[in-house]
Amino acid sequence: MSEERDRAGGILSIDLDAVADNWRRLAARLRPGAECAAVIKADAYGLGAARVAPALLAAGCRTFFVATIDEGIRLRPLVGAAPVFVLNGVYPRTEGDFLEHALLPVLNTPEQAALWRAAAARAGRPLSAAVHVDTGMARLGLSAAEAAALAADDDFWRAVPPLLLLSHLACAEDEPHAKNTAQRDAFATLRTRLPAMPASLANSSGIFLGPDYHFDLARPGAALFGVNPRPGEPNPMAQVIHLQGKILQVRAVDTPMTVGYGASHRIARKGRLATVAVGYADGYLRSLSNRATGVIGGHSVPMVGRVSMDLITFDISDVPESVAHPGALIDLIGPGNPLDRIAGEAGTIGYEILTSLGGRYHRDYRGGCG
Repeated sequence: MSEERDRAGGILSIDLDAVADNWRRLAARLRPGAECAAVIKADAYGLGAARVAPALLAAGCRTFFVATIDEGIRLRPLVGAAPVFVLNGVYPRTEGDFLEHALLPVLNTPEQAALWRAAAARAGRPLSAAVHVDTGMARLGLSAAEAAALAADDDFWRAVPPLLLLSHLACAEDEPHAKNTAQRDAFATLRTRLPAMPASLANSSGIFLGPDYHFDLARPGAALFGVNPRPGEPNPMAQVIHLQGKILQVRAVDTPMTVGYGASHRIARKGRLATVAVGYADGYLRSLSNRATGVIGGHSVPMVGRVSMDLITFDISDVPESVAHPGALIDLIGPGNPLDRIAGEAGTIGYEILTSLGGRYHRDYRGGCG
């Protein structure tokens, strides 16, 4: 019988030691006394929370954030008693899920605050939570007026002992952007108007804005997985993923032939094409059509034609036949073709590339907890 690796059209290698090292690098940048948590929402940005979370726990991470309740439920048995915060908060009829699985809601709205307060009354005991204030993202979080109203409600704070005050930076990847200091100052002001509690503002890029943004806890996410938190600067993070696609067929071509749907690429000279068993169903985005590059045998090769559901095509005319042949692997993301470059070629960000990677790849986890 064949192995899964033999049957797969693509190989996705995930370096868990690099994830752990990235967490340590970020933790080391924080001001003394500040904690480095980990945001592992969307199944650890598509890389598999079941493998990533234990690696982070072993590295020393002790606080985790997810987006949804179901993500929290799946994460709980992986991280022992570590705090697990659910960023999207509590919904009606889900209060019992938080209690059963020892999850902590981030309260984003007055309605969520009321739900959690009522849950505490039914439970007959205080129920802790985090409180999210909006300082300029205009997405989730209490407005300044809503936070002021909640601040004056002493009964609420007795029912809901606050564990964390948080907000989210809108422009942290653009260091000189005026919104960064505006949000930091707004957050510091709101903090003085609410009951004393630890505070969290910095995301991955926010960590690099300096200690004034670190407060008590930072919440890195994408940087853990190799996305550059400082666009335009050398990436300070270790690369985590290596994506390779398998060549199915090599064909000789010459002008005036065309390639793929819509005949969007015209052959300009005699050469060879390699058809690779990866497509947009695998998260290799259609926007990479006629724009992406791959690497094989040290040669950079252009992707030609449109990305289709299951297949892409590279011009391998300048690559020796002994290197580029059926069964050989082309690096789609890797040491010579980093994640952020592919994201730029797709007109998107590394976050989208990571979270789009599909389930048809053979996943090869390296390092970590075994």
